[in-house]
Amino acid sequence: MERLVHFELFGQEFSFYTDASREDVDHIIKMVRAELDEEGSVKRTSLPSNKILVLCCLKIAARYIQLEKEFSAFRSRQDASIDKLINKVSSGME
Repeated sequence: MERLVHFELFGQEFSFYTDASREDVDHIIKMVRAELDEEGSVKRTSLPSNKILVLCCLKIAARYIQLEKEFSAFRSRQDASIDKLINKVSSGME
């Protein structure tokens, strides 16, 4: 069920509707805050907060893409291992 979520970043309140669990939303907000803390030097510049948040989102998206690539490579290795195992089992049964 969708619910309204409120949180604050840079002294600004943000609100959105989501059907994500409370735990997921908390984790997401924590991840964004950690990313912003990691970019502490950026916060001290004259960049507007919306640009800092966009940079944060781009970094998270880049990390997501990297994880997708790593997962795809993992799946390929697993598929190859499973194929080898099936071939060994099949050849042992003949």
